Amino acid sequence: MSEALLNAATARFDQAEVYRVESESHPVSFEANRLKEIMRRDTSGVALRVIDGGRIGFSSTTDAAREAELVDRAGSLAQFGAEASFDFPAPSEYPEVETFDPAVPQVSQQSMIDTGQGLIEQLLDEWPDLLCDASVGWSTGHGRIMNSAGVDAEYEQTSYYCHIGAQLIRGTDMLNVWAGYGSSKLFGDADLDRLLQTVRRSLRWATNTAQATSNTGDLPVIFTPRGVSATLLRPLVSGFNGKNVANGSSPLADRWGEKIVDGRISIFDDPLIPGASGSRPFDDEGVASRKHGLIENGIAGGPLLDLQTAGQLGKSSTGAAGRGLASSPSPGTSVIDIAPGDMSFDDMIAGVKDGLVIEALLGAGQGNELGGDFRANVSLGYRIENGEIVGRVKDTMISGNVYKVLSQVEQISDSSEWVFGSMRSPAIQCLGVEVAAKDE
Repeated sequence: MSEALLNAATARFDQAEVYRVESESHPVSFEANRLKEIMRRDTSGVALRVIDGGRIGFSSTTDAAREAELVDRAGSLAQFGAEASFDFPAPSEYPEVETFDPAVPQVSQQSMIDTGQGLIEQLLDEWPDLLCDASVGWSTGHGRIMNSAGVDAEYEQTSYYCHIGAQLIRGTDMLNVWAGYGSSKLFGDADLDRLLQTVRRSLRWATNTAQATSNTGDLPVIFTPRGVSATLLRPLVSGFNGKNVANGSSPLADRWGEKIVDGRISIFDDPLIPGASGSRPFDDEGVASRKHGLIENGIAGGPLLDLQTAGQLGKSSTGAAGRGLASSPSPGTSVIDIAPGDMSFDDMIAGVKDGLVIEALLGAGQGNELGGDFRANVSLGYRIENGEIVGRVKDTMISGNVYKVLSQVEQISDSSEWVFGSMRSPAIQCLGVEVAAKDE
């Protein structure tokens, strides 16, 4: 069907591309300490993108019986479509990337049930009042992309994941903690134990509550790897998104090659890491994957580009195109990898006389995110006094600018942790974060 669709579109339009995906997923979920549901989901579909008279037409369907209609639909939409700033790419060499583990589809439902129940029982042994949620599952996917320039590429991907969350209610106080990990490879007890230890650490640190101190920016704040993801990553990455660069809204538009943060900060988008959830041999336009430096030793590398934004900027695609079946490609990240530093996490905490640890936010995304600003309530954070965690902070808001905060780095931990399998980060200690705390 893909060949016939491409041939029909190529005969009618200047250029054409067919994108086909199939997936099968098997999630098992638990709620309030009990098994909630066991499911199987199967999805498949195809998208057609054409260039006709210099404009882009796009249409997609999940109904195999209606695939023949895509040519007419894409053609009728092309006259109203955006101007194409690119040609579809020619065939190229693709790197070998580990994205498929044959052991993953062999995981049984009973094994996933046992894994979820086992995690919950281990938490309840220490905290019998917890209400635990968990999800364990695996999926397989197959993607194929063909175009009129000769590309015909495909790859298979597996995913295995486990998320565990715990809720503790004490009077009017409600505590929620969570941890999760995913990989294209089947993982075992060691990784599951790391998830448990993360949740246990959060519960122990949150045994007491502590009053945060309002501050205008000279209070040390340690962002755990999850805190980096929740607070700093999104406003930072928005500046590297090719769409924002092309339309002039990125603050980095004319700063490539300049130092923008502390020299100890290096951040890469790397889809070549074996087993990472977002790794792939090529992007969703058939452009070969490669490791891309966003920031190296504090210096801005270059934007994340798909074919369209690369053409608008007079550059080449960086292989950053992602898409859903029902949407055109756009630039984005694959696997974020932040370089570690040289101090242990425990020593970072021990060296702070008065400060905060940030793990999760509530309502992130407020403020001028495109300009690098963040502002949100702390949903999970802790007070440090004299080198020790003394309790969880409540009624606390943090704000700042990611570029200013990462220019005031004090320490970076010497080890990194995966955050849901698509980001690897150390803990980062910074100044420059404004703290607003409600007085007791």
